[in-house]
Amino acid sequence: MVYVFLINGAEKEIRESALKQYPGCYEALPAAAKARISANRAWLQKL
Repeated sequence: MVYVFLINGAEKEIRESALKQYPGCYEALPAAAKARISANRAWLQKL
């Protein structure tokens, strides 16, 4: 999953796996997106 943020006035595409590298981006996501990320991570841990 790729998310698009405006960072310093420029569009920045950030992959779900790289969200931790950009402070504040994960916190800016809506609750539904955070729930989907949590579900994806839980599913991947089961593999």
